[in-house]
Amino acid sequence: MGTAHRKLTSIEICAGAGGQAVGLHRAGFRHLALVEIDKWAAATLRANIKSRPSWSWEREHCLVRETDVNDFKPLKEVPDPEGRRGKRGAGKRMLEPGQLDLLAGGVPCPPFSAAGHQLGRDDERDLFPRMLDLVAELKPRAVMIENVRGLVEPELKFRYYRNHIKNRLRKAGYVICGWRVLEAQDFGVPQLRPRAILVAIHEDHYRGFDWPVPQKRVHRVVDALGPSMERRLGTGTDRFARWHELANLGTVAPTLVGGSKKHGGADLGPTRAKRAWENLGVDGMGVANDEDSMVDPDRDLGTLERGPKLTVQQAAIIQGFPDDEDAEGPWKFIGGKTARYRQVGNAFPPPVAAAVGERISEALNRTGPLRDDPNPEFEPEDDPSLVAPELPLQQGFPSLEDDAEDSARALIG
Repeated sequence: MGTAHRKLTSIEICAGAGGQAVGLHRAGFRHLALVEIDKWAAATLRANIKSRPSWSWEREHCLVRETDVNDFKPLKEVPDPEGRRGKRGAGKRMLEPGQLDLLAGGVPCPPFSAAGHQLGRDDERDLFPRMLDLVAELKPRAVMIENVRGLVEPELKFRYYRNHIKNRLRKAGYVICGWRVLEAQDFGVPQLRPRAILVAIHEDHYRGFDWPVPQKRVHRVVDALGPSMERRLGTGTDRFARWHELANLGTVAPTLVGGSKKHGGADLGPTRAKRAWENLGVDGMGVANDEDSMVDPDRDLGTLERGPKLTVQQAAIIQGFPDDEDAEGPWKFIGGKTARYRQVGNAFPPPVAAAVGERISEALNRTGPLRDDPNPEFEPEDDPSLVAPELPLQQGFPSLEDDAEDSARALIG
């Protein structure tokens, strides 16, 4: 039978500032645990869970675990979601294998390329094996893994690595529903942000799965940022008129890039992305201070020749986070400007996560007989031990920066 009689539960690893969590929450999932190593992103999760009325269930039940995902032990740390007590009433029972509905995560690409020094399992950034270990440990009803487009397209480049991941899931009893590239602009996000999504459902719960259908209407940058730009630049001012004139000529934004602690900073991405932003009337050479703490109007608001910089909250609007129009107000980001911008730039757009989450929820709530796996065959693996063959430097594993460069090239030619 399906799961319509109760709330669907989820655990998310590599949760960041909550982009995927927000989307899955909109889709009806209730989070048992959000695991994130960055202290500022973890603080962001705690602050929003504490302050948003619609997250009252999470305030009582959700563990925000600020740790390396390799140190996360869900069967020892996450309480039974059904609130059952242990033997003789001695404390809460812990989560058991098979109880969880969805395990999700935006798992970083493993750095097996020559450029990544081919550290493989010894590289701290390699979290795909840990994700698959957690699947085997938790035995969730469904799995959702998000990554950059370059892991899927071009199809041949990382085929054998993807096969390894799918085969491990098959061995654990999962039906592979597909690994599909979804464009954020097709789901109400004013941004060219392709994401590769893998969905798998356990064979004991598989009654089919349908991918979300793209929306016909594109949400443009000028519409998304219009209210906040009018507030910042002033109604009827020449600055606002100039920004609106340029932004109205464009459609969506290039991919935002948050950078990392070691590389990148608070700006709007590679050179082509900055040029695309310039065409939209925005100065991409930095990020503006918050509206209530602006000290240099020319720097933050620009001139008639140079457009305004985005604030962190405006970048969050471009990602599809809750904003001022949301009944509970905008999603809050904790930390200094650069830390907050990185949280936004590295996020999974909530509307895309919501669209996929709704389809997973629908699939898990189906009733009737189980279906056979339409593609049960194991696929050939070039690298079954996860020790990659020698790769030329240009075949290094893809990054979000690659998506940003490609999206900017698509916008400006």
